[in-house]
This record gives sequence, structure tokens and C-alpha cells, in this order.
Amino acid sequence: MKKLDIIIQPDKLEVLKNILISNSVGGITVTSVMGCGKQKGQLVKSAKSKGIKISGMNLLPKIHVLAVVNDENVEEILNVIQEKISSGKAGDGKVFISDIENAMRIRTGDRGKKAI
Repeated sequence: MKKLDIIIQPDKLEVLKNILISNSVGGITVTSVMGCGKQKGQLVKSAKSKGIKISGMNLLPKIHVLAVVNDENVEEILNVIQEKISSGKAGDGKVFISDIENAMRIRTGDRGKKAI
């Protein structure tokens, strides 16, 4: 199992949800966050949006989506995310992939793949 920590622009959430649903992802956790990358949140003047400036770093609104997926689905999900969400511009987001040793569904005690 892999954990995908996906950081995207807020307007791409519906696209990402459809990608995950079509790849049989059973559940996700979504959080509104603020952040920036290498550009320190600097935007082109015409594209400035709501943000918080903190000592030379402009924090921009982002969406953090957490999903745990089966190993065999990871590459397909990553390919579709890159294809459908990329605008080719800075700020599109990132996906961090981590190994999940095990999982347990609290209600039933199911473990591993059964838990996700």
C-alpha cells in the first residue's frame, strides 16, 4: 500500500476526486492548507490571488488530499494526475508517495488491503 499526499490548486479538487474515484480509491481526506514552493508564492501580477505574506514568503491557498492506494494502482493514478491537472506552470502542486506498512479499519478490525 502507498500513501499519496497530494497538494493541488483548489480549483482542481473535482478533477482529482474524479481521477481517484475512477481508479477505485475507496476514501480520501481533504484539507484546506496554505503553502508555497520554490517561487516562495510569487505570482505574475495579473494572477495574484488571496495569500498571506510572511517575511518574504507569500503563502497561497492549496488543497491537501490524502489517499491510501494499492501498490498496483499508483503509477496509473500518477500518470492521470499529471495528464489532467498539470497546466505546465509553477504552482500546479506535488504528490508525495510513502510506503504504508499496514492499516486497520477500526469498526471491523480488517487489516491490510481489506482496510482500505
